[in-house]
Amino acid sequence: MHAVRLAKGHGTENDFVVIADLDNEVELTAELVRALCDRRAGIGADGVLRIVRTEHVSDYATSAERAPFFMDYRNADGSLAQMCGNGVRVFVRYLHQAGMVDDAPVIATRGGLKPTWVSDDGLITVDMGIAEFLDHTATVQVGDETLPSSAVLMPNPHLVVTLHDDAALDALDLSAQPVVDHPLPEGQNVEYIVRREDRLLGMRVHERGVGETKSCGTGICAAVVATANAESVQRDGLPWRVQVPGGECTVTWRPDDHVLLTGPAVIVADIELRPEWVRQLDSIESLSAVSALVGVSP
Repeated sequence: MHAVRLAKGHGTENDFVVIADLDNEVELTAELVRALCDRRAGIGADGVLRIVRTEHVSDYATSAERAPFFMDYRNADGSLAQMCGNGVRVFVRYLHQAGMVDDAPVIATRGGLKPTWVSDDGLITVDMGIAEFLDHTATVQVGDETLPSSAVLMPNPHLVVTLHDDAALDALDLSAQPVVDHPLPEGQNVEYIVRREDRLLGMRVHERGVGETKSCGTGICAAVVATANAESVQRDGLPWRVQVPGGECTVTWRPDDHVLLTGPAVIVADIELRPEWVRQLDSIESLSAVSALVGVSP
């Protein structure tokens, strides 16, 4: 059995383990994801990006001609996510640096097919699709206040909360899950935003299945469309900047309703897992789930 390649990457410090499992050999269990993402006993990451040839993923195989690669994304707790805006840029960066795609690949995801563009300035743009505003009333507890939110699917579920100023943003304690009255059925990411300048937002985020992260690509998009919608400047095709603890991304809401996300993506290192580490994962129900990662027999 050959070993599957692994790498570590990040997009505005939203970091991922990248598994190049082109022939769909790895059983990516929740236990394995949690072990890989463990920041003390594993590699450490906000999630796992598994690269699979789309032809080998039965539910998406019909899209293989247009989108040769499928992004199987898992949150750090092992749960599935429809999409990851920072993750898809890292996914594309890996494929592009490996010479496996051109400058404009289309990526298959659980949130649909995502056209992307790699530019010479080191940034990657993703067509994130169309935002869906939900008729859903939810409030979020922030200190002593109960604040309203805007519910947006991008396609992950988000609640966007506007704060008074940067002091309120800095004072947030996101070490615990936000207290939400009337949460969304599948849970939600909660984006806390402040207006800094015209078309410039500051943001922090608590992601479902992870906790606070340095950045969230789908959340950045949700923050922009919620703000633009509230200010009646929807779909004007002009860029917004969003500053997060891990850096900055740009969002453009086009007249055709599609939302474009542009930001950096970096591959930090190639990784070789040691067989001893794999064998000591007593919590993994079957070592066949992980043996391909190091090319050893279970």
